[in-house]
Amino acid sequence: MVLLALWVAGLLTYQMPGPGWLGAAAALLWLLAAGWMAWQVARGRGTRRQRRVFVAGLGLAALWWLLLAPRQDRDWADDVAQRLHVASFDGRQVVLDNVRDFSWRSETDYDARWVRRSYDLDQLRSADLVLSYWMGPAIAHTLVSFGFDDGRYLVFSLEIRKERGESFSALGGFFRKFEMTLVASEETDIIRTRTNARGEDVYLYRLHGMDRAQLKTLFAAYVDQARQLDAKPGFYNTLTSNCTTIVFDLARHIAPRLPLDYRLLLSGYLAEYAHDVGALTPGVPYAELHAKGRITQRALDLGDGGPFSTVIRQGVPGTEQDPH
Repeated sequence: MVLLALWVAGLLTYQMPGPGWLGAAAALLWLLAAGWMAWQVARGRGTRRQRRVFVAGLGLAALWWLLLAPRQDRDWADDVAQRLHVASFDGRQVVLDNVRDFSWRSETDYDARWVRRSYDLDQLRSADLVLSYWMGPAIAHTLVSFGFDDGRYLVFSLEIRKERGESFSALGGFFRKFEMTLVASEETDIIRTRTNARGEDVYLYRLHGMDRAQLKTLFAAYVDQARQLDAKPGFYNTLTSNCTTIVFDLARHIAPRLPLDYRLLLSGYLAEYAHDVGALTPGVPYAELHAKGRITQRALDLGDGGPFSTVIRQGVPGTEQDPH
């Protein structure tokens, strides 16, 4: 009863129409009523009518949950205003519309730019795992950056699709508060904004053990995810459909036997997990990969100009042969 009552309270808090205080007040009243009922039942004084009322409340909440539907037509924040669209893909050549290429001076001061980009997947040469820490050592945002023979990079990031003025809530992510979107972006946008504009601490690790065919498979899996979300919206879920679980799910296209691990939930430790399963540069201790993979200071020292992708990889194990 306690767990079910808490679930309904969360649903009221994050889905009640109107101002935030209204949902919080409704959740509090529900918890008080449910608590009183549980106390009555524990003392053997609960009536059949009270139990029916509680079950009816749960049934209405479940129906409400089932009727919640993700949408594409809200007033979205500028950085997620456009959906990534696959204009064409023949297995080798891909054309993507709405690749993000913003110039950020601060979190609120930027030049918005959405562009079309074409890539030849036969020119794929690398994939990097990028972790951006924004809430302590256990939680990080997960991105994957693909490198090409011509020196270009493209980053994929699964994110909540914020409405204008909305901010992320981990708890809200359990209660269908947010739609999700797949962002494809230039590194000078999606990585630089985290290091230089938001003040997050960012680490980059070269993924190891994938040949070009496997890199193409992983990239194509992201293309397929983009098509799905472009055609039909989906809800973000803090536990099951987030920036880390998508990386794991897509990686299983290549290595189906990847083990489940608590570090898939505590995303700040994902790089350590990747090291343990042999997915990072071999022969280098994790502590060294972690220390040399910190790109924050290099990005800050570079500022707004210069060869960003080259500079942030200086000294990162496994990236020595990248084109410059």
